[in-house]
Amino acid sequence: MDDIDRFLLEDLHQKGDITSDALFIDEEGAGDIIAKQRCIVAGLQEAKTVFTRCGAEFKGLIKDGELVEPKTNIAMVHGPLKSILKAERLSLNFLGRMSGIATTTYDLVQRCKRINPDVTIAATRKTTPGFRSYEKKAVQIGGGEPHRYGLFDAIMIKDNHLKYVTSISEAIKRIEKNKPNVVVEIEVENEHDALIAASYNIDVIMLDNFTPDEGQKTSQKIREKNPNILIELSGGITPDNIEQYASFADRISLGYLTHSITNKDFSLELH
Repeated sequence: MDDIDRFLLEDLHQKGDITSDALFIDEEGAGDIIAKQRCIVAGLQEAKTVFTRCGAEFKGLIKDGELVEPKTNIAMVHGPLKSILKAERLSLNFLGRMSGIATTTYDLVQRCKRINPDVTIAATRKTTPGFRSYEKKAVQIGGGEPHRYGLFDAIMIKDNHLKYVTSISEAIKRIEKNKPNVVVEIEVENEHDALIAASYNIDVIMLDNFTPDEGQKTSQKIREKNPNILIELSGGITPDNIEQYASFADRISLGYLTHSITNKDFSLELH
């Protein structure tokens, strides 16, 4: 059983769509999926899988990543009416959630790259349980970077780790001794710790909850000390202030992309 099966089971349980089963027998249906807002569309492949899994046919009229205007017909569906109605809500949920993330990401990427063409905008692990891979995919469709998918694919030393290690230096030395061949990142909360971290051969320093002025000054000092380290800004960054960090950051990560966006609105209009 994969994600789609689990999501369908959540909606159908063991009894299925009891409303449609009570109303229809074997009628055929057809309809259009309409984008009701301007957005970057994401989730078409997932929507197609849902309709196919339910026994209906789905034809996308555009591709993921395209910018559409309100009232744009993005796909057509046809097949057994009960199959279409079974797939309707789950497919629209995919489209709405993923397009909301892709659109917000696209907007922030465009705004920041006008200031610094080399900066990247990244997601975090602040995602919906069970839906992380789709949210990260939507960030990529919008032009962003997925960043870590979990605790397994990169080492990130955070504040709660450091509370049980004597110092940043000791933490990095332990990682250097025991680490697998993966990216190593350390989160710091002040300039002093950032410059200690810059003395070591690590990949990324994350400046957490720095003001734009603090971040710019500390970033400059890190680069003077170790120009090979990627500098990430995170913590307290929102669409309202992100551009203040764009000029000096290599990467800006913000949980907003996956925990505070508004879904885009799509509808299925049957003929």
